[in-house]
Amino acid sequence: MRTVLSVSLPENLAKDLSDFACETGRNKSDILKDSLVRYIWDAKLRKAQELFYTKAKAKGIVTEEDMLREIS
Repeated sequence: MRTVLSVSLPENLAKDLSDFACETGRNKSDILKDSLVRYIWDAKLRKAQELFYTKAKAKGIVTEEDMLREIS
């Protein structure tokens, strides 16, 4: 199932999107879907990194050498 969204963009961003779509031969919808998937993935990755960093720091693992020592 699909959901249709209406997105409001500033004029310059809409032009950049249209230009990029023309340059790459892709449609704007696919570009926006790919961009959103990557944005969400990056946000989830950053959240996981923050969580792991906090837990590692609490255990005294603050450098790459500390990490390698723990897993070896």
